[in-house]
Amino acid sequence: MKLHLTTAENNNLITGYSESYVEVNRQRHTKSLLVMPQSLMLDWEVENFSALTELHFEKIAEYNAEVVLLGTGNKHQFPHPKVYQALSNKSIPLECMTTAAACRTYNILMSEGRNVLTALIL
Repeated sequence: MKLHLTTAENNNLITGYSESYVEVNRQRHTKSLLVMPQSLMLDWEVENFSALTELHFEKIAEYNAEVVLLGTGNKHQFPHPKVYQALSNKSIPLECMTTAAACRTYNILMSEGRNVLTALIL
């Protein structure tokens, strides 16, 4: 699905997605990644939801986002609170949703000027 937004004001914009890829600024990515308005981290090595560990969320917590969106693939899933304790320790809220919903929500929050981080599992 292609997404359209009038302006991204030099921020990372999710411009498309499917089950097998996410497109950021019209560049296609086929592996899990972290997207923030001013940063794109392609080294988030998560192959599927069940592979998430505390270490993955410790890395995410280092970015000090205002809110974290977790795109869990095609199925809406929730990690155990112990797994994302690093976010809780910094009072960073975690919102879990399908990857498609996370892409759409990221664009909305980013366009509002929010410091959002979306972690997308592909």
